[in-house]
Amino acid sequence: MGGGEIMKAWIRILAMLLLVAGLVLPAGAFTAEELNISVNENGAATVDFTYSLNWLERFAVFLKIADPTEEFAKALEKYSGGHEVESVAVDDQTASFLVEGFAKVREGENGTMIYTTPALDFTDAEKALDDYWFAPLVQADFSPAKTRIVFVEEITKTFEDSSTVPEVSVELREAC
Repeated sequence: MGGGEIMKAWIRILAMLLLVAGLVLPAGAFTAEELNISVNENGAATVDFTYSLNWLERFAVFLKIADPTEEFAKALEKYSGGHEVESVAVDDQTASFLVEGFAKVREGENGTMIYTTPALDFTDAEKALDDYWFAPLVQADFSPAKTRIVFVEEITKTFEDSSTVPEVSVELREAC
C-alpha cells in the first residue's frame, strides 16, 4: 500500500467511526453562549461571538466540513447592509469581527447623535445548518444566552435567550 492509500483507509475508518458515534451517542449540541457588540462613534462595531462545540462538531470544524465562524461572518455581512466583515480573531470557542458601518449614525437635536443597530435573526443560521449532511446529528441552539450591545462605551442594551434581537436606537450627547 502506498502513502495515499493508507491515508484514504484512515479517512474511511474515521468516517465510519464518526457515523457509528453519531448513531450511538446522543446528538451534538452547538450552543451560542454570548454575543457582545461594541459600537464606536462612527458606527463600526467589534463583534465577539462565544459558542461551545462538542467533540463531533470540533471534528467537523477540524476537517473543514463546517465552520461556524464563516457562517456567522456571512450573517453579519447580511445584517450590516453588505458592509465588509473582517475576522479579527478565531479559536474553537470564540470569533471576533470588525464590521464597518454596522450601526447607522445620524445627528439628533441639541448636539446629540443617534445610533441604530440592525435587527438580528438567528433562525437563519439554523436554516443554513440544515444544508449540511451532518444536520441530523447535531442539535443547535443559535440563540445566545446573552446578547449585549454597548454604544460608545456609554449605554448597554441586553437581551437574554432570544433568537431575535430587535433594531436598537439610542441617543447620546456628542463628546465635546
